Amino acid sequence: MGEGGVLVDDWDWWTVEFGDAHAGAVGVVVGGSEPGPVYFDVGSGSEVPSTTHWSAYDGRHRRLRADALRAVCACGWRGAADYPLDWELIGDQPLYEADVDLAGPLADWNAHLSLVRDKAVPLPEPLAALLVEITEQLTATTADAPLAALRAVGVLERIAARIGREAAGALCDDGASAETVATGLGTTRSKALVLLLTAQER
Repeated sequence: MGEGGVLVDDWDWWTVEFGDAHAGAVGVVVGGSEPGPVYFDVGSGSEVPSTTHWSAYDGRHRRLRADALRAVCACGWRGAADYPLDWELIGDQPLYEADVDLAGPLADWNAHLSLVRDKAVPLPEPLAALLVEITEQLTATTADAPLAALRAVGVLERIAARIGREAAGALCDDGASAETVATGLGTTRSKALVLLLTAQER
């Protein structure tokens, strides 16, 4: 897990700061490239479950076997370094049971996030401190009075939606491009474009 990270589907790492725009994972390299998803044979049925999680590429049950691992990000970024797997050491055991060192891919993804963070617009110190305080207060309230915490979250969502529309509208009025907004928010161009188009329709 990365700093503030949680498991999200096939993504291994996630941060509150950048959300799913920069979710990170351990990617797989087979024959020098990234393979498609692994499918699981569950018998008859119209839907065949699949995954791209690195631990599924262990060569078992006719699945592909990973040669190496690398860091990947939901934004499309890929780590430059590949980390070969020692199959003589792993043997026939499933990858999820093997003692695989994921420190390299995690460090590369964190370095990628640092670059994204450096390019993003900085938050004013009082606002950043207030966000930390609100998080702490909500966490404490959730433990003592979960219903009150939910009410507070609802109020915050409505405030955020209104202020978000106003801020996006101001950016539209200033002629800000999707690329500029994406870099400033630390998000993807497609998400920034949706934000601006929604503001234009307000």
